[in-house]
Amino acid sequence: MKKKEIIERSKKFIKPYRVTDGKKFRLKDIGPGDTGEVTSEDKPRAKELLEQGVQVLAELQDVLYAQDQWSILLIFQAMDAAGKDGAIKHVMSGVNPQGCQVFSFKSPSAEDLKHDFLWRCLKCLPERGRIGIFNRSYYEETLVVRVHPELLAKQKIPPQLISKNIWEDRYEDIRNVEGYLTRNGVVIRKFFLHVSAGEQKKRFLERLDDPAKNWKFSANDSRERGFWKDYMKAYEDMICNTATDDAPWYVVPADNKWFTRVVVAAAVIDALDSLDLRYPEVGEAQLKELAVAKKELTANDDH
Repeated sequence: MKKKEIIERSKKFIKPYRVTDGKKFRLKDIGPGDTGEVTSEDKPRAKELLEQGVQVLAELQDVLYAQDQWSILLIFQAMDAAGKDGAIKHVMSGVNPQGCQVFSFKSPSAEDLKHDFLWRCLKCLPERGRIGIFNRSYYEETLVVRVHPELLAKQKIPPQLISKNIWEDRYEDIRNVEGYLTRNGVVIRKFFLHVSAGEQKKRFLERLDDPAKNWKFSANDSRERGFWKDYMKAYEDMICNTATDDAPWYVVPADNKWFTRVVVAAAVIDALDSLDLRYPEVGEAQLKELAVAKKELTANDDH
């Protein structure tokens, strides 16, 4: 399949999962087990498409790095065991490590808690020419902190600033920051890997039954399942309030990992293609310097 065909196919493939206006969005409209028009019988073909997509992505990333003007920020949010690590690993497998920066955000440190809720993530933004990946992000401040409001007490925020509108205030702050970043050449794409409670349970049990995967599981993982409905409400509200044209959310069905990875790859390809990337043009003076260098090199073939 030709590069142009893969890019066009990617645009069509991601359309059902792209959210740019949250006013009418409802999480129930996208099923965790959805695979679009692709069936499980097409799984080998999907794997082939992913490999082709990864190759195209690598080519586009090479130009992004050479042009050194834009940067890409990919944000991944999901419940535990939704497949964030696997999606990042497989989709970015062909990317030049020099052009990729990955950060995983867990519980805030003591230093983090001395700053505003965006600080620890914004200091990790990708440089121009690079793809930055946030495995979880500042959106945790509207998710886990909302489901467990007692965590706000640890953030040393003046009590009078913790009002009933705190989540709306944080959504507004996030929209403003993402708008600012967009105007400065940071292309933002956000992914919510939408896994079902049943599939999560299955994956947890697999981790418990496989000694090689025991390290992935913690007792807190199963405890958080008790807040499933609260989390789903928080995710829906988050997407409704922060999906924009410039920083869209992709609500990616995550019960089938092979499908999740194809959707994520397609979205990243589409983001890179939207920039009309080109290798830097070499000026007349530099061309003359290159000609001189070539002449010097060919004149000293014995060395």
